[in-house]
Amino acid sequence: MQIFTLTNQHRMEVRIANYGARILSLLVPDRQGRLQDVVLGFDNPQDYLRENHSNDFGAAIGRYANRLGQGRITIGGQRYQLPQNNGPHCLHGGPTGWQYQPFEVQSHSANTLVLTLLSPDGDNNFPGEVQVQVRYTLTDDNRLHIRYSATTSAPTVINMTNHSYFNLNGDGSTTVLNHLLTIDADRYAPIDPTFLPIGPLEPVCGTPFDFRTPKAVGFEIGSDHPQLRNGNGYDHNWVLNTRGDDTRPCARLESPLTGIALEVFTTEPGMQVYTGNFLDGTVQGKKGIRYQQRSAICLETQKYPDSPNRSWPESNAFLNPGETYSSHTVFAFSVR
Repeated sequence: MQIFTLTNQHRMEVRIANYGARILSLLVPDRQGRLQDVVLGFDNPQDYLRENHSNDFGAAIGRYANRLGQGRITIGGQRYQLPQNNGPHCLHGGPTGWQYQPFEVQSHSANTLVLTLLSPDGDNNFPGEVQVQVRYTLTDDNRLHIRYSATTSAPTVINMTNHSYFNLNGDGSTTVLNHLLTIDADRYAPIDPTFLPIGPLEPVCGTPFDFRTPKAVGFEIGSDHPQLRNGNGYDHNWVLNTRGDDTRPCARLESPLTGIALEVFTTEPGMQVYTGNFLDGTVQGKKGIRYQQRSAICLETQKYPDSPNRSWPESNAFLNPGETYSSHTVFAFSVR
């Protein structure tokens, strides 16, 4: 495993491994000027290689982030059966998705790292040989830019995201229930008990899914709403009002303890919010901390779950030869 460090003039530091193109640590100054590591993970990089660690901490997810119903997709009239590695569904590209692959290093400088991967035709039964690039850039305004691009030799589907587990308290022994969350979204995708979207997209108004104004993550997470029961908390896709405009923040997260705030910008139409519902103390992470439920929150910018099997034109995940898949997400940090 190769590990690279990006820095800027404000002492912000990001450590990234070529294994799964994943973020290992992300150090951000708090209101006292102290550096806080705001992502979960492991102190020993080799721990990411262990098969029993399937939490995808910090990884670049592909070929298709999130779930594909029944592990099936149809392209050009041909049906492909994918691995069913999450109940009846295919999750995060299958059991050997890109988050578990070693990327090649194309270039590295003080503030930029470019990683590439060649995914063969038939990789986890997905069609097409795909050439992937992940570019990380840390700027002096404390913004981490993540740019994905890909080309294919045959019609296929692509949906990439970053799976960092954020805790802006800088302490994985605490929960994120105190974090203030804002999401610029009027609708979300309800799910069934297998976490697959069902029915039409629903309005957030009048539900625990309304984060259009700042609200503590834990304010309604324990309410008896059927969707919170289905997700064991929040594990849903929000339909972003930003509609691919990466100059407007689609979400904001803030820790009252440290004052650290994170704004998210993206070209993607949706964002999956996951509140660490299945962390249960069995994973021992940084500083020997056993990560408990709700000790992190993931803000995964992406196409909607199961998009290739749905009529969602704003969330087209198909890629043809001669086309280039591109996606841009920014994690912008500041102190309140």
